[in-house]
Amino acid sequence: MTVVRHIVLAQADIGAATYVLNKTPDGAALYQQRCAGCHDNAQSGLRMPKREEIAARTPEAIMDAMFSGAMMTQASGLTQPEGRAIARFLTGKNIGNVSEATAGQCSGPVGKFAPDAKADWNGWGVDPGNSRFQPNPGLSAADVPRLKLKWAFGFPRVTLAMAQPTVVGGRIFVGTLAGNVYSLDASSGCTIWSFSTGAGVRTAITVAAAKTPGKYIVFFGDLRASAHALDAETGQELWKTRVDDHRAATLTGAPALYNGTLYVPVSSSEEASAASSTYECCTFRGSLVALDAETGKQLWKSYTVVAPPKPFKNNSAGTQQYGPAGAAVWSAPTIDVKRKLIYVATGDSYTSVDINSSDAILAYSLDTGKLQWISQTEAKDNFVNGCPRTANCPENNGPDYDFGASVILRDIGGGKQVLLAGQKSGILWGLDPDNKGKILWQLRLGAGSALGGIEWGHAADSQYAYVAISDRMAQEGARPGISAVDLATGKQVWTTPAPAVTCAVPAGCAPGQAAAVSVIPGAVFSGALNGHFRAYATADGKILWDFDTATSFDTVNKVMAKGGSVDASGPTIANGMVLTNSGYGAFGGKAGNVLLAFSVDGK
Repeated sequence: MTVVRHIVLAQADIGAATYVLNKTPDGAALYQQRCAGCHDNAQSGLRMPKREEIAARTPEAIMDAMFSGAMMTQASGLTQPEGRAIARFLTGKNIGNVSEATAGQCSGPVGKFAPDAKADWNGWGVDPGNSRFQPNPGLSAADVPRLKLKWAFGFPRVTLAMAQPTVVGGRIFVGTLAGNVYSLDASSGCTIWSFSTGAGVRTAITVAAAKTPGKYIVFFGDLRASAHALDAETGQELWKTRVDDHRAATLTGAPALYNGTLYVPVSSSEEASAASSTYECCTFRGSLVALDAETGKQLWKSYTVVAPPKPFKNNSAGTQQYGPAGAAVWSAPTIDVKRKLIYVATGDSYTSVDINSSDAILAYSLDTGKLQWISQTEAKDNFVNGCPRTANCPENNGPDYDFGASVILRDIGGGKQVLLAGQKSGILWGLDPDNKGKILWQLRLGAGSALGGIEWGHAADSQYAYVAISDRMAQEGARPGISAVDLATGKQVWTTPAPAVTCAVPAGCAPGQAAAVSVIPGAVFSGALNGHFRAYATADGKILWDFDTATSFDTVNKVMAKGGSVDASGPTIANGMVLTNSGYGAFGGKAGNVLLAFSVDGK
């Protein structure tokens, strides 16, 4: 008999408490007071959603943004009922029923949980070097044109499907921005267990053996900067550790595990907070935190900005400003076993106090966290949201050319290796890990913009790097599509422009390819902002298969679901199955809430 265990905790971010009120809050008035100044005047080219984009989200997603996400500063002082009123005013909908999170339970026996390191897709990049190359996919490139939908799973109460699924031992582990983490049966998509964190989850999940024989642990992070460990078979929480106490701290990149230590990268929403001229910008510093995987105890913490922030001037509104700040880590760390190093890629600086560690690759000691070297590719990229409107704009506001993608470590022959770093500028960098990240080569593949260029991730087999280009906000010279690059020389081997498509709903119908890509022998998979999910031949870039995900789906858990933009997380491939999320209702993307599982002939 299969024991199905569901752990559903009170969700503070969606307002589980009951209140007695003398007066119903006025959502329209609160919106005008707190939100309209920015969102009713959002301009094209700024990383700020327009009112109509927010209105297309679920009320739970809006609550999450206000009380545990990017809008915490703007929502400061609001009560939960007031937040609900704003969400109801914008969407015309009430908060949903949390029972949806437990629908679709497995009704019969499921296969034994049997991890197989050679065939599974574990964590963000499938291996310590984050190659995103699956050498044992369970299908061949010749099989790819026969891929058909096997099942679909609907994520309740969200409009962004962002957390990349992990496939280990016949289970799929995946989180959602509604704060749910699921263990699904890979063959059917039914729910084995679900767990509610009380905060959104957008990291990929890492699974590892515990010290107790036969036991496995699931690791992930949430929007409130807490790392979690659950029992992989039951969903029972083993520990929870908040890794940063800054109000804007959050976890986006997947944790990486090596030799009993969990390495957690820390990012933030402070760029959004700084859009308010009364916000004291900025004090967040990116970091890498090492935890004992068994206990969650912190072993060390290394900031990407070494110097702590100090007051340096008042802005034009008279608000105190601080610096240095920024250099968030948006992606999974990369582990270099040979050199006993761990690499992180950083984002921009938030203030006019210059730093040498923003838009850079940083190398730390695996054991101690001591900084070994920095290789910065874009100096003085000082950026916050809302410029030039906000008084917190840095002098000479930068282009926002973060590294949002994990660094890839690959062999190039002759005992040499290369670090592949993809930047939102549209440039792929080849760095020398034996010479403190010295630039070996660089190749511009896209025009670049604040949303890529290269945004969430590239992949690499033994010969080539496969790089998707978004260029959705590029002012001119946009080159959306995918290219192959020789690892050793940095020369472009082929490029396939994003096909022109006609969408049933024009809004969000952009051709850019911002999501991370994944590769198997002979085929590379890449999703597009218009909802198309494609496979390309690694030899010449020919399109082998194309599936339009931007439609409605019947789901195994009976949740109403549709696809939309394929963004952020990349496909995971294991045991003959190809998995992708669809739906990204932010930054002009198409909303959606579905996980799609494909197999040869749908079997």
